[in-house]
Amino acid sequence: MIPPGSTIGIMGGGQLGRMLSLAAAQLGYRCHVLAPEATSPAGEVSAETTCADYSDSAALAAFAKACDVVTYEWENVPVAPLDCIAGIVPLRPSPRALEVAQSRIDEKRFVTELGGRTAPFGFAETEAEVAAAMAVAGCPAIIKSNRMGYDGKGQARVMPGDDPVARWHEAGGVPAIIEGFVTFEAEFSVILARSPQGEIRFWDSAENVHVGGILDVSTVPASAAIETQVPAARALAAKVAEKLDYVGVLTLEFFATAEGPVFNEMAPRVHNSGHWTIEGAFTSQFENHIRAICGLPLGETALACHAAEMRNLIGEAAHGWPELLGNPANHLHLYGKHRALPGRKMGHVTRITLEPQGVQS
Repeated sequence: MIPPGSTIGIMGGGQLGRMLSLAAAQLGYRCHVLAPEATSPAGEVSAETTCADYSDSAALAAFAKACDVVTYEWENVPVAPLDCIAGIVPLRPSPRALEVAQSRIDEKRFVTELGGRTAPFGFAETEAEVAAAMAVAGCPAIIKSNRMGYDGKGQARVMPGDDPVARWHEAGGVPAIIEGFVTFEAEFSVILARSPQGEIRFWDSAENVHVGGILDVSTVPASAAIETQVPAARALAAKVAEKLDYVGVLTLEFFATAEGPVFNEMAPRVHNSGHWTIEGAFTSQFENHIRAICGLPLGETALACHAAEMRNLIGEAAHGWPELLGNPANHLHLYGKHRALPGRKMGHVTRITLEPQGVQS
């Protein structure tokens, strides 16, 4: 067990690291952020920051020696340099989880081997391989760069009549997974926390709505179409966590279909669709991640309200903070980013409902 007063290292300086640091401080921990940027949302609220590239072995070793445990807020931290940390201090979750999540094709194969259902998919590293991958995926399809793409980046759709090779170049012309479209009723996520002893706790699954490849709104409780599929999705998520000997918060995203849940992707970290847990659950995903990596007992994950809705504030939407704060039911979180760029997550707002609609207190 790593007791309060110890230092938690966080690799990555984004908003997830910021919220992890705030949760850690509540439990009495110091956080030390390592990120390539001199200033960052996480660094602003942490006790210490190291500005270094993730592949800087000397900086990583010095960072590890200054920490009692290290975690990440970004799944694309390079895996190879992490050997500099793993031999010095506990690294949670393990780099194996990053290896799987950083490659979409490895991720799909990993989940398929565990019995999960996915969209039909093929893999293309060159123009010559695109046709064969399309034959497996079918059309329409979506081409996703195998590595580094997120929030709709590195992706292109292939519709009937399109030139798949041209769309492959549109997605970056890099090794890519090509997935057939899935007919679904809704999208949802399964978020769990797993302790070093293997204890697993799940939060309620949020129903997620994306706009332009970016999460727009997450709502709990989810619709009935989702709720009936949560048990099967949770069973798969638990298999993934156990196979990876995972410690911390893990997220799997699913489509709710007529045939049952279809796995979309995983994130070995706290997740945007779990931000509602800060106000809406007895223990937030951020606090339970800190508890898990430090070996503390996990907190209760049940809903602490009747319902919750989390809405991302993308780009200029964050400038609407006066109106948002004008509604006393809103909980506003701004991430300290100084430029509101299109597609950039600037913050989120959560509204919780304490009683069913129509019930008067």
